[in-house]
Amino acid sequence: MSEIIFDAAVTLNGFLADENHSLKWLFEVPGAQEPDPDLLPKNVGVHVEGANTYLWMLENEQLIEHPEKWQEYYPGVTTFVFTSRNLPVPQGADVRMVSGSVEENLPEIRDVAGDKNIWVLGGGELLGQFFDIDVIDTLAMTVAPAVLSGGAALLPRNIGSERLALTEARQAGPFARLVYRVKHQQ
Repeated sequence: MSEIIFDAAVTLNGFLADENHSLKWLFEVPGAQEPDPDLLPKNVGVHVEGANTYLWMLENEQLIEHPEKWQEYYPGVTTFVFTSRNLPVPQGADVRMVSGSVEENLPEIRDVAGDKNIWVLGGGELLGQFFDIDVIDTLAMTVAPAVLSGGAALLPRNIGSERLALTEARQAGPFARLVYRVKHQQ
């Protein structure tokens, strides 16, 4: 069975995005425009993200105006966007808008992923829903040398250290890379 991986960049104080749902802070870090390819999850068949993450990517990368970029960035990857809104989709992209809980939608997400991994990109509440039903296998963070005064928290849940086992801690350019294996509850 495929793994469910949460992998995202965060600030030193644990924010995924600023108060305006922007990742601009991340791309202001030298080297962030050309991330180390070894940082990205492997064998990914499905992306899962919230509406704010999806909309920021559409706007920042101008993916509606340049749908060829979508194919360049996400070749052969289906994206599930959790939203109650009808959002635009780049021409030719396999983007599926879903509403309801992660638990309700997980069978379809797993079916589409097949034997490939599922990459949860954000946001924090969405990640929390994956934790709530105990299906996250890996929690990976690329910690940026940046601090925000507020915004979208990495994980608005209490997760005790008994649930996380550190498997990697290293420098990646100006970033710190932390990877934890999530211990499933019995």
